[in-house]
Amino acid sequence: MKRLLRDPLLWLIALFIALLLLMPRSGPLFAHWFPQLDRPVYQQESFFQLALAHLRLVAISSLGAALIGLGAGIAVTRRAGREFRPLVETLAAAGQTFPPVAVLAVAVPVIGFGEQPAIIALLLYGILPVLQGTLAGIESVPASVREVARGAGMSSWQSLTRVELPLAAPVIIAGARTSVIINIGTAAIASTVGAKSLGSPIIIGLSGFNTAYVIQGAVLVALLALVVDRLFERLQRWFSGNVK
Repeated sequence: MKRLLRDPLLWLIALFIALLLLMPRSGPLFAHWFPQLDRPVYQQESFFQLALAHLRLVAISSLGAALIGLGAGIAVTRRAGREFRPLVETLAAAGQTFPPVAVLAVAVPVIGFGEQPAIIALLLYGILPVLQGTLAGIESVPASVREVARGAGMSSWQSLTRVELPLAAPVIIAGARTSVIINIGTAAIASTVGAKSLGSPIIIGLSGFNTAYVIQGAVLVALLALVVDRLFERLQRWFSGNVK
């Protein structure tokens, strides 16, 4: 019990949930900090609903990025796909360097406002870290280990799934961790195209010169990123066999 109470992850989760529930009642505090504002607390939508919508955007886009990045990383490390590795890395890097706002600007006229253009932008932005983690993880597996697997009569698929991927898992998860954390922060811009997210108070606050709204949204996004980062840290430690 004492160990649980000392767990930083539990405290972060408790703080995040507490802020979601108490933020609508924090009017006097923000009114004291920003006396010039008529409405110092964002109340157009529930913070809890915004958090769920934000998590939905991140989950869908990150899952897509993970599947594409992992699949592409595996494909170009196989003998038949090695010649395509420079092309795949270039395309993934282009998706990372192309600003999400620009993706939204192109996607909205075609798809319309809402979640879909935001998910596309986040997905493109999240592929590169997963791809890099997959490549680094698989390449870190010693050649001698692969030789032992082949000597034991394993097929290429069996060697990949039973030897290479388990050994590469901590590095692959590190790439996915980076991708998800980036997406949590970037998902705030989804509110510019009509999608609900924790970026809604930030965007409205910026457009209306309401610093209190910006702070409320930014604090929740930052806390959410910290919680998810800690969760991925635990997952990495578990795969590495270092769970204490």
